[in-house]
Amino acid sequence: MGTTGQLTAVPEPKYWHLRTVLLRAIDTEFAIGQILPNERELAARFGVARATLRQALDQLELEGRLVRRRGIGTLIAAPRVGVPVNRQEEGWPGAARSQAWRTVDCTTAPAARRLAEALGIAEGAPVHTVRRVRLVQGRSMATESLHVPAAALPHLPGFRAESDRARSVLRQLERLEVDGESRSVELGVAEAEQAALLERPPGSPVLVMTTQYAAAGRLVALAVSTYRADTCKLTFGETGLVEVTPVGATPVGAAAS
Repeated sequence: MGTTGQLTAVPEPKYWHLRTVLLRAIDTEFAIGQILPNERELAARFGVARATLRQALDQLELEGRLVRRRGIGTLIAAPRVGVPVNRQEEGWPGAARSQAWRTVDCTTAPAARRLAEALGIAEGAPVHTVRRVRLVQGRSMATESLHVPAAALPHLPGFRAESDRARSVLRQLERLEVDGESRSVELGVAEAEQAALLERPPGSPVLVMTTQYAAAGRLVALAVSTYRADTCKLTFGETGLVEVTPVGATPVGAAAS
């Protein structure tokens, strides 16, 4: 019988070891906003191939420690920005006080099966979807798809122009008295459309936060927000509820996104 309880040593990839070495250099030798030496100089200093160096730099960029600027070079990134996601600070259902939202579009369409299940409505029932980008300090930090069953807003007025639709949906939501909300957060990657709005390459790591809002004992809105994992951290106040989803379970947000 073989031994148990022992871990098999796995050789550390060269780029990962270099990443650790670079982190020490970043923390001790460079300041925020300072430009790193070029690849040729760095490769010579650490005695590695440029391909290995690029892998390490790519990893540090994904982690938000470095940022590349075309025509400038690779810079030491600023610390992640704290983004409040509790309703007291952020507002309901996202009319943030200290942050800004830019509406991309608003559509009304029959709910597909997975979205209908997530909202607790019949498949094919009309749903308003407002897509927005959250700006923090003038930078795109998150995208959001806010799904609202049309039945939750029975007195929504007609729209003279397409741009009026999103404003009307948000105003009507703000008039509802929320009596319950829950949030779940999971790690994901940015799809092509989200990546374009976030000004990041497709496949970049993101934090996907799903928020459910209830009023009068029923679900009235479902917001699926995709935050950049490289430049922001989510902060939860006393009213911020976070649900930890066990591995293997399917969160509501995954069904609706």
